[in-house]
Amino acid sequence: MTPKLYDTHAHTHFNAFKQDAEEVMKRALDAGVWFNLVGTQKDTSKNGMDWAHKFAEGVYAVIGLHPNHVTEQPIDEEESHFVSRGEEFDYSYYKALAEDRKVVGIGECGLDYFHLPKNMPFEEVREKQIEVFKKLCRIATEVNKPLVVHCRDAQSDILDILEAQVAEGSLPARGVAHCFDGNPEDAKRYLAMGFYVSFTGIITFPPRKANPEHTLELQQVVKDAPLDRLLIETDCPYLAPIPHRGKRNEPLYVEFVAQKIAELKGLSFEEVAQATTKNARTLFKI
Repeated sequence: MTPKLYDTHAHTHFNAFKQDAEEVMKRALDAGVWFNLVGTQKDTSKNGMDWAHKFAEGVYAVIGLHPNHVTEQPIDEEESHFVSRGEEFDYSYYKALAEDRKVVGIGECGLDYFHLPKNMPFEEVREKQIEVFKKLCRIATEVNKPLVVHCRDAQSDILDILEAQVAEGSLPARGVAHCFDGNPEDAKRYLAMGFYVSFTGIITFPPRKANPEHTLELQQVVKDAPLDRLLIETDCPYLAPIPHRGKRNEPLYVEFVAQKIAELKGLSFEEVAQATTKNARTLFKI
């Protein structure tokens, strides 16, 4: 079947869905929403892949090591009172997962300078994150699958690394800036490399009181970016779009992200749904 919408970044295999993961996934599929289950470390990467194998079509996996899991640290914001145990990167383990037919991308991976452990110097954390990120770039290159990039407060380093990789002929399948939260100049650099930019429910939120210009800037990126380079995602269970803000997010709610993009770009919902679904299937070779 042809999906109506494609949620390129979901975590319905996380603990937030422990009681009803299958129900949530089937609810999305019944509505014509396909999605990628994105891992953040060994267990969630393998679990996402196992879930993807339970479905003939519509559910796919992305495997990788999130920068927050490179060092041991508490994460208090999106994963309430969660403690990352700090994982040593196992290249052969992730390479084996990456070669699976249901795995369509490598990630989420990247750099995160917002969540930092208090017991390590910043430069040490930065070097460790960069080392793991480059190893995942290598895997993405070897298996010719796109990179799913996580970036928080680290756009300059991320873009410098990616531009160097692309310049040397790596990352032939390119990738996507997941949950894009940068400025218009950052977006231009991703797009110039052939990457896609992906948006979450954040674009439906009203301007932040602390930094109202940022929301308007982000919405301007949506307006300016070419439609054939846009993707949509929920990042569920986090970042539920309005009208579900504050509740547990799920793939079905990706429609509200598509609606907001349509509004910002002056297009119909159908145009945005068709284009972003085609873009996702093109990038992930589905």
